[in-house]
Amino acid sequence: MKLCNESVASSSSSRHSSNNKLAESENAAAENSNNMSWGTELWDQNENLGIHTNRGIDALDKFANFLRDRVTIETEYAGKLRRLVKNYQPKKKEEEDNEFTSMQAFRNLLKEVGDLAGQREVVSESLQLQIIQGVTLLSKALREDRKKCLSDGAMLQQNLTTQLSSLERAKRNYEKAYRDSEKAVDNYKKADMDLNLSRAEVERYKNIMTSKIQQSDDAKNEYANQLQKTNNLQQQHFSILLPAVLSRLQELDEKRTRGIREFIIGAAEVESSVAPIIARCMEGIVKAGESINEKEDSFKVIERYQSGFAPPTDIPFEDLSKLDPDSLQDHYNNSMSNHLTMRGTMSANKIKKRVGIFNIFGSNKNSLTADGQKEDFSDLPPNQQRKKLQAKIAELQQKIAQETNARDGLMKMKIVYEANSSLGNPMTVEGQLNESEHKLEKLKIDLKKYQGYFERANQAQVANNSPQANRNQLQNGHRTSRHSNGSADDHHDEGDDQPDDAGSLSSSSASPESGLGTSHTSLPGSGQGSANENAIGEDAYFETEVEPLQPLGTCRALYPFEASSEGSIPMNEGEELQVIEIDQGDGWTRVRRANDSNGWDEGFVPTSYIECTLYA
Repeated sequence: MKLCNESVASSSSSRHSSNNKLAESENAAAENSNNMSWGTELWDQNENLGIHTNRGIDALDKFANFLRDRVTIETEYAGKLRRLVKNYQPKKKEEEDNEFTSMQAFRNLLKEVGDLAGQREVVSESLQLQIIQGVTLLSKALREDRKKCLSDGAMLQQNLTTQLSSLERAKRNYEKAYRDSEKAVDNYKKADMDLNLSRAEVERYKNIMTSKIQQSDDAKNEYANQLQKTNNLQQQHFSILLPAVLSRLQELDEKRTRGIREFIIGAAEVESSVAPIIARCMEGIVKAGESINEKEDSFKVIERYQSGFAPPTDIPFEDLSKLDPDSLQDHYNNSMSNHLTMRGTMSANKIKKRVGIFNIFGSNKNSLTADGQKEDFSDLPPNQQRKKLQAKIAELQQKIAQETNARDGLMKMKIVYEANSSLGNPMTVEGQLNESEHKLEKLKIDLKKYQGYFERANQAQVANNSPQANRNQLQNGHRTSRHSNGSADDHHDEGDDQPDDAGSLSSSSASPESGLGTSHTSLPGSGQGSANENAIGEDAYFETEVEPLQPLGTCRALYPFEASSEGSIPMNEGEELQVIEIDQGDGWTRVRRANDSNGWDEGFVPTSYIECTLYA
């Protein structure tokens, strides 16, 4: 055990010592790298350093071209994503399928893909503005600095070369002068020893010798002077001037290397900045997929196509021998009519009723809509008729609320103008107010009319679903035919089972499915059908107060938004708001929040900036 501990201790101590040595070696290498300079270490590699710096700047330009190609790819990718989303947006004829959860999920998927395209555009723009421009400016500055450094280095080298040439020339002159002086000395010695020469000739040789010696001394002094100047210049060149230029090249190259590092990191940060939003888009896609409910879609299919008719009962046996011969043809016609009625019910959505030209001259109490349907939708199966009437009533109630708000605003404006005529002429509002009142009165009349249609449709449905109605379908040995509006008329006795139009609303008319009795925007007289409330007086007309639009759900702000356009409101990240109008396809959602004065602030915010939770 002791040996084991000692071995562990020795191994740990050796490991610590090796780590210390490694750290010391790294520090020494760092210090050496910091102390190393191109000016001292590479004093004779000026040409190679010029080539190296040029290749480095070319590498920087190559990195810039890489970023440009990537920006092009990002831009094309974002554009193709947006075209993809646009091509697969639901068409006008497909809007009726938007109620299914699968189609809603697909629309949410398209919205998230559109947001993804926006983030790719953000990456492209950020790379272009932040990275590529910086790389381009750096490359331009480095090329200019390199050109100046090389020019300064060439000038220093030219000065040194000129000085060396002067030194070489002085040396050659000195060598020539020295040889000439030596020759002159030899000639003088020969002349002095020659007894045949005159004194004058000897003196001439002496003067020549003296002149040549003087020229040799002058050339020697010039050579010495040039040599000293050359040595001084050479020492200054290799110890101060050239190292300064090479150090500038070193700083230039390090700046380029440091710039590439920063630009690579910056490009990664640009990508990382949009990663949270892209992750939220992925979460939105997953959430859209999880929102698909096959049972709910199946139920909505039932709601859409359910006619409300009861399945046919058993066909009774008819003994033709007990019928009169004259009634056989009528019985055959009745049987064919019943068969065609049932077949028309099974394929009600495929049969388009033709409106003949002779209907222009006919008297029909139900006028036709733009799509060829009757005004009270009595040409539809009972369930579909009630749904259409409910939608029409809700639409009229919303229009009445909007027109009432407009009327109230005009009334307030008129009161303000009457109190202070300098703000405006109250008569200018009078025409608009009368027009608004006329529209509101017409909408109320239409609402009353459609509420009556809805009441009769409910009464007919209750009557048709009663046991007595089922029993009345078999009278005198044949079945009765059923119209598409749910009323039963006997072929032998027409008009016996028609409901009373002046009757009160059935109990089902006040149910939550009917949309009546619980609506906060219903006008006086449109409730439980009191006969004394049919006429709406002027006082009740102006005293009607319409509550604000009921919220459709809530939403939470995913990002902060600064309102910069008219009709929009700002919001902070994480703020809870009420949704009062969903996105109509323009990318904006109308929301509402309480303000400090116990009122409401309403406006539009970008749909992509919020996460909505609609009420069921």
